[in-house]
Amino acid sequence: MRLALFDLDGTLVDRHSAVADAIATLSHDHGYGSEIEHWLLTELADRADRSDFDRLRSAFQLAESADHLWRVYVDRMAAAVHCRPAVLNSLQQLKDAGWSIGVATNGASDVQRAKVRATGLADLIDGIAASGDIDARKPDTRLFELAAARCGTQLTPDDWMTGDNPETDIVGGAAAGLRTIWVRDRPWPEHVPAPDHTADDVIDAIDYLLTQPTE
Repeated sequence: MRLALFDLDGTLVDRHSAVADAIATLSHDHGYGSEIEHWLLTELADRADRSDFDRLRSAFQLAESADHLWRVYVDRMAAAVHCRPAVLNSLQQLKDAGWSIGVATNGASDVQRAKVRATGLADLIDGIAASGDIDARKPDTRLFELAAARCGTQLTPDDWMTGDNPETDIVGGAAAGLRTIWVRDRPWPEHVPAPDHTADDVIDAIDYLLTQPTE
Protein backbone atom coordinates (compact mmCIF):
# COMPACT_ATOMS: atom_id res chain seq x y z
CA MET A 1 0.00 0.00 0.00
CA ARG A 2 1.16 3.51 -0.73
CA LEU A 3 1.18 6.00 2.09
CA ALA A 4 -0.47 9.44 2.12
CA LEU A 5 0.50 11.63 5.07
CA PHE A 6 -1.47 14.75 5.92
CA ASP A 7 -0.96 17.75 8.14
CA LEU A 8 -3.82 18.27 10.61
CA ASP A 9 -4.28 21.97 11.47
CA GLY A 10 -5.02 24.13 8.45
CA THR A 11 -5.15 21.11 6.14
CA LEU A 12 -7.66 18.54 7.41
CA VAL A 13 -9.26 20.77 10.06
CA ASP A 14 -9.67 24.51 10.63
CA ARG A 15 -7.76 25.22 13.84
CA HIS A 16 -8.08 29.01 13.71
CA SER A 17 -11.84 29.16 14.06
CA ALA A 18 -11.85 26.32 16.59
CA VAL A 19 -9.29 27.94 18.89
CA ALA A 20 -11.28 31.19 18.98
CA ASP A 21 -14.46 29.30 19.90
CA ALA A 22 -12.65 27.17 22.50
CA ILE A 23 -11.08 30.18 24.19
CA ALA A 24 -14.34 32.11 24.21
CA THR A 25 -16.11 29.17 25.87
CA LEU A 26 -13.32 28.56 28.39
CA SER A 27 -13.26 32.26 29.33
CA HIS A 28 -17.03 32.43 29.70
CA ASP A 29 -17.23 29.27 31.79
CA HIS A 30 -14.58 30.55 34.21
CA GLY A 31 -15.83 34.13 34.38
CA TYR A 32 -12.66 35.52 32.80
CA GLY A 33 -12.74 39.03 31.35
CA SER A 34 -11.58 40.33 28.00
CA GLU A 35 -7.96 40.78 29.16
CA ILE A 36 -7.47 37.06 29.80
CA GLU A 37 -9.37 36.10 26.66
CA HIS A 38 -7.18 38.42 24.59
CA TRP A 39 -4.03 36.98 26.21
CA LEU A 40 -5.13 33.45 25.30
CA LEU A 41 -6.03 34.41 21.74
CA THR A 42 -2.62 36.02 21.28
CA GLU A 43 -0.49 33.40 23.01
CA LEU A 44 -2.29 30.36 21.57
CA ALA A 45 -2.75 31.75 18.06
CA ASP A 46 -0.26 29.37 16.45
CA ARG A 47 0.06 26.53 18.96
CA ALA A 48 -0.76 25.57 22.52
CA ASP A 49 0.59 23.22 25.15
CA ARG A 50 0.32 22.60 28.88
CA SER A 51 3.07 25.12 29.74
CA ASP A 52 1.02 27.99 28.30
CA PHE A 53 -1.40 27.61 31.19
CA ASP A 54 1.40 27.84 33.73
CA ARG A 55 2.22 31.21 32.18
CA LEU A 56 -1.46 32.18 32.20
CA ARG A 57 -1.80 31.43 35.93
CA SER A 58 1.37 33.36 36.69
CA ALA A 59 0.33 36.37 34.61
CA PHE A 60 -3.14 36.69 36.15
CA GLN A 61 -2.80 34.94 39.54
CA LEU A 62 -5.59 32.51 38.75
CA ALA A 63 -6.97 30.09 41.33
CA GLU A 64 -7.50 27.21 38.88
CA SER A 65 -4.59 24.82 38.36
CA ALA A 66 -2.74 24.76 35.05
CA ASP A 67 -3.61 21.07 34.70
CA HIS A 68 -7.31 21.85 35.05
CA LEU A 69 -7.18 24.69 32.55
CA TRP A 70 -5.27 22.60 30.03
CA ARG A 71 -7.80 19.76 30.31
CA VAL A 72 -10.64 22.21 29.82
CA TYR A 73 -8.90 23.72 26.80
CA VAL A 74 -8.40 20.29 25.23
CA ASP A 75 -12.07 19.45 25.80
CA ARG A 76 -13.25 22.76 24.37
CA MET A 77 -11.01 22.37 21.32
CA ALA A 78 -12.41 18.90 20.69
CA ALA A 79 -15.92 20.31 20.90
CA ALA A 80 -15.14 23.26 18.61
CA VAL A 81 -13.09 21.68 15.82
CA HIS A 82 -14.70 20.22 12.70
CA CYS A 83 -13.65 18.30 9.64
CA ARG A 84 -15.86 18.95 6.64
CA PRO A 85 -17.94 15.93 5.57
CA ALA A 86 -16.56 16.31 2.04
CA VAL A 87 -13.02 15.88 3.40
CA LEU A 88 -14.03 12.75 5.31
CA ASN A 89 -15.69 11.39 2.18
CA SER A 90 -12.57 12.06 0.11
CA LEU A 91 -10.36 10.32 2.66
CA GLN A 92 -12.70 7.33 2.58
CA GLN A 93 -12.31 7.20 -1.20
CA LEU A 94 -8.54 7.30 -0.79
CA LYS A 95 -8.68 4.47 1.71
CA ASP A 96 -10.99 2.45 -0.53
CA ALA A 97 -8.50 2.94 -3.37
CA GLY A 98 -5.86 1.09 -1.35
CA TRP A 99 -3.94 3.92 0.30
CA SER A 100 -2.72 3.93 3.88
CA ILE A 101 -3.49 7.29 5.53
CA GLY A 102 -1.46 8.95 8.26
CA VAL A 103 -1.27 12.28 10.04
CA ALA A 104 1.99 14.08 10.83
CA THR A 105 1.20 17.12 12.96
CA ASN A 106 2.93 19.64 15.14
CA GLY A 107 1.19 20.06 18.49
CA ALA A 108 0.68 18.59 21.92
CA SER A 109 -0.22 14.91 21.76
CA ASP A 110 -3.41 15.03 23.81
CA VAL A 111 -5.03 17.97 22.04
CA GLN A 112 -4.16 16.71 18.55
CA ARG A 113 -5.54 13.26 19.27
CA ALA A 114 -8.66 14.80 20.80
CA LYS A 115 -9.25 16.66 17.53
CA VAL A 116 -8.78 13.49 15.49
CA ARG A 117 -11.27 11.58 17.63
CA ALA A 118 -13.84 14.38 17.74
CA THR A 119 -13.90 14.98 13.98
CA GLY A 120 -14.30 11.37 12.84
CA LEU A 121 -10.79 11.27 11.39
CA ALA A 122 -9.84 8.47 13.79
CA ASP A 123 -12.02 6.08 11.78
CA LEU A 124 -10.12 6.84 8.58
CA ILE A 125 -6.45 7.21 9.48
CA ASP A 126 -4.08 4.35 10.14
CA GLY A 127 -1.69 6.27 12.39
CA ILE A 128 -0.88 9.67 13.84
CA ALA A 129 2.39 11.23 14.96
CA ALA A 130 2.27 14.49 16.93
CA SER A 131 5.34 16.53 17.74
CA GLY A 132 4.56 16.14 21.43
CA ASP A 133 5.13 12.38 21.07
CA ILE A 134 8.87 12.75 20.53
CA ASP A 135 9.59 16.43 21.25
CA ALA A 136 10.47 17.04 17.59
CA ARG A 137 8.55 19.35 15.30
CA LYS A 138 8.17 19.38 11.53
CA PRO A 139 10.24 19.87 9.42
CA ASP A 140 12.23 17.34 11.49
CA THR A 141 12.13 14.16 9.41
CA ARG A 142 11.69 12.00 12.51
CA LEU A 143 8.06 13.04 12.74
CA PHE A 144 7.30 11.81 9.23
CA GLU A 145 9.15 8.56 9.95
CA LEU A 146 7.14 8.09 13.14
CA ALA A 147 3.87 8.72 11.28
CA ALA A 148 4.79 6.02 8.77
CA ALA A 149 5.72 3.61 11.57
CA ARG A 150 2.38 4.28 13.27
CA CYS A 151 0.76 3.28 9.98
CA GLY A 152 2.72 0.03 10.03
CA THR A 153 5.10 0.92 7.22
CA GLN A 154 8.25 2.84 6.27
CA LEU A 155 8.63 5.88 4.07
CA THR A 156 9.29 5.31 0.38
CA PRO A 157 9.87 7.73 -2.54
CA ASP A 158 6.38 6.88 -3.84
CA ASP A 159 4.67 8.19 -0.69
CA TRP A 160 3.18 11.68 -0.31
CA MET A 161 2.93 14.48 2.25
CA THR A 162 0.11 17.04 1.97
CA GLY A 163 0.01 20.24 4.01
CA ASP A 164 -0.56 23.97 4.03
CA ASN A 165 2.76 25.13 5.50
CA PRO A 166 5.65 25.43 3.02
CA GLU A 167 8.34 25.55 5.69
CA THR A 168 7.21 22.59 7.80
CA ASP A 169 5.05 20.34 5.63
CA ILE A 170 6.65 20.73 2.22
CA VAL A 171 10.30 21.24 3.19
CA GLY A 172 10.02 18.57 5.87
CA GLY A 173 8.22 16.12 3.62
CA ALA A 174 10.77 16.56 0.84
CA ALA A 175 13.64 16.12 3.30
CA ALA A 176 12.05 12.85 4.40
CA GLY A 177 12.07 11.67 0.77
CA LEU A 178 8.36 12.16 0.17
CA ARG A 179 6.55 13.70 -2.77
CA THR A 180 4.67 16.77 -1.63
CA ILE A 181 1.39 18.56 -2.22
CA TRP A 182 0.97 22.11 -0.97
CA VAL A 183 -2.56 23.20 -0.05
CA ARG A 184 -2.34 26.84 -1.03
CA ASP A 185 -3.33 29.31 1.73
CA ARG A 186 -0.46 31.84 1.91
CA PRO A 187 2.26 33.31 -0.34
CA TRP A 188 4.94 30.81 -1.32
CA PRO A 189 8.39 31.71 0.15
CA GLU A 190 10.89 32.43 -2.62
CA HIS A 191 13.68 30.45 -0.94
CA VAL A 192 11.64 27.22 -0.64
CA PRO A 193 11.84 24.67 -3.48
CA ALA A 194 8.53 24.11 -5.22
CA PRO A 195 6.27 21.21 -4.18
CA ASP A 196 5.52 18.35 -6.54
CA HIS A 197 1.93 19.54 -6.83
CA THR A 198 -0.20 22.46 -5.64
CA ALA A 199 -3.89 22.31 -4.74
CA ASP A 200 -6.44 24.92 -3.71
CA ASP A 201 -8.02 22.62 -1.13
CA VAL A 202 -7.24 19.33 0.58
CA ILE A 203 -10.09 17.71 -1.38
CA ASP A 204 -8.34 18.73 -4.62
CA ALA A 205 -5.13 17.25 -3.21
CA ILE A 206 -6.86 13.94 -2.48
CA ASP A 207 -8.40 13.94 -5.96
CA TYR A 208 -4.88 14.26 -7.35
CA LEU A 209 -3.63 11.39 -5.19
CA LEU A 210 -6.46 9.25 -6.52
CA THR A 211 -5.00 9.65 -10.02
CA GLN A 212 -1.69 8.15 -8.85
CA PRO A 213 -1.13 4.40 -9.21
CA THR A 214 -1.09 2.46 -5.94
CA GLU A 215 1.40 -0.10 -7.25
